[in-house]
Amino acid sequence: MTNRQSPTPNAQSPTPNPQSPTPNPQSPIPNPQSPIPNPKSLPRWLKRNVPQGNADHFTARLIGQLGLQTVCDHARCPNRMECYAQKTATLMILGEVCTRGCRFCSVRKGRPPPGGYPVDPDEPRRVAEAARQLGLRHVVVTSVARDDLPDGGAEHFCRTIAALRRSCPATVEVLPSDFSGNTAAVDRMIESAPEVYNHNTETVPRLFASVRGRQADYRWTLEIFRRISRQNPAIRLKTGLMLGLGETTEELLDTLADLVDAGCRMLTLGQYLQPSPAQLPVVRYVRPEEFEELGRFARRLGFEQVASGPFVRSSYHAREMAGEGLSLSRKREEGRGKGED
Repeated sequence: MTNRQSPTPNAQSPTPNPQSPTPNPQSPIPNPQSPIPNPKSLPRWLKRNVPQGNADHFTARLIGQLGLQTVCDHARCPNRMECYAQKTATLMILGEVCTRGCRFCSVRKGRPPPGGYPVDPDEPRRVAEAARQLGLRHVVVTSVARDDLPDGGAEHFCRTIAALRRSCPATVEVLPSDFSGNTAAVDRMIESAPEVYNHNTETVPRLFASVRGRQADYRWTLEIFRRISRQNPAIRLKTGLMLGLGETTEELLDTLADLVDAGCRMLTLGQYLQPSPAQLPVVRYVRPEEFEELGRFARRLGFEQVASGPFVRSSYHAREMAGEGLSLSRKREEGRGKGED
């Protein structure tokens, strides 16, 4: 029987963990209340030149031919053309309609029909074929939230991981939903042993309900990382947050400390950009130097791989980040083995 009970009652502001690292109140991170550009006007550091040429066409054409979806397209990622030109993309499985109402995301949302949306049994094979033809050495697979499925789509994720391992020598990074507190679904994902398990925290606890919706639970997000750490420490844990939604520096640092305490060691911090007028507006634009300082502070807290910058997204340059993290894990395992001899 599937357990859909969250391990902790839903709450937006968890009780602080006394063992969590305490952020330094004297940190030189700029005060978020300092003067900033008008949120209605894009600052100069967020203006990019459009890549010239047709290097991205191969990726776009292949994805279209295989009938696949990417979060790059559906979430209107500002890095889409750059990544496609490098023959990489974050593949999105389980359809293109999300059952969640997250207010920051432009992926299409919908109420599932009776019996739920169909799941394409051939999709794992096509994902593996795309990875093979693109020559990917690190594959990132995400999905829409599928609350209409008893396991939230966990089994389909696992079939996709298995298909990838049969078809190409790539490492695998998954970016699933929170499975609505379904511990059995998380356990099934752990059994499939992806090299990287990425689950985005997105924002600070105070803003969880307004940004991620009332179904999201900050404490369950932390429990996902703790559960994976306990059951398979070899899986690298990764998370991402968007800045500029109204969080304070103190709230952000407290959240990062919670995530380190839960076992997460890979972090992405990026600027929230409003995909369309239907999504939440930007509260402020975070300056590049503040991103740099936050990245340094995150490393001092205990994160081992950090990407922090205005255009950073959860799977941006994921292969380089994962490679660095996996190399570190192997060195640690070798060190333990020598210590035992």
